[in-house]
Amino acid sequence: MRQIVLDTETTGLETSQDHRIIEIGCVEMVNRKLTGRHYHQYVNPQRKVDEGAMEVHGITDQFLEDKPTYDAIEAEFMAFVDGADLIIHNAPFDIGFIKHETAKLPGRVKSIETDCKIIDTLALARQKHPGQKNNLNALCKRYGVDNSQRDLHGALLDAEILADVYLLMTGGQVNLNISDQSSDSGEMNQASSIRRLPEGRPALRVITPNEDELASHHKKLDSIKASSGECIWQSTGE
Repeated sequence: MRQIVLDTETTGLETSQDHRIIEIGCVEMVNRKLTGRHYHQYVNPQRKVDEGAMEVHGITDQFLEDKPTYDAIEAEFMAFVDGADLIIHNAPFDIGFIKHETAKLPGRVKSIETDCKIIDTLALARQKHPGQKNNLNALCKRYGVDNSQRDLHGALLDAEILADVYLLMTGGQVNLNISDQSSDSGEMNQASSIRRLPEGRPALRVITPNEDELASHHKKLDSIKASSGECIWQSTGE
């Protein structure tokens, strides 16, 4: 099962005012495990960023001047998400902007909804926590997800955070002490805060003992059995 957690940043809130995508961030999960693969791209919207939007994500017109336009990155982006389940917080917003961009492309371009199933984590959260705040910061607090680096919104960072929230909210990779009774008033549940591992973290080394080390180990177990009458490590074959 391949899933892509996706987020976008935009020049403003309304496609009806021809606001555009300026950042796309995606992280890949296979069988509910993060693979380390991601897609991240800033996009030149060919228009000004609204001041209110800039206060949210901090992305300026000057920064976007030399970035590629959406038509230049569309094929690569769609290839990355093709066939996956897309996990998005407030999916109608992001999907609406992607469709708005697609509509500007020449020819008949396949809709992102044609080959991708859309999972809206905001709708899931509202079902699971009715009457509570269910924005991403509130969910991080509720599920013990570390969002300390989220001073400003960013598509890739928010996608990484949402991946952690989604796994916890849907019952995967959770501490068994998690309680669903915590509130949004600052109360933290019993789950330890999740921290994402650095990308490219090396696998743990497995060191096999040599014959001398094994002999020393068994000698030690024999001495434990001689002094106490039994040795549970010997009885289990370890």
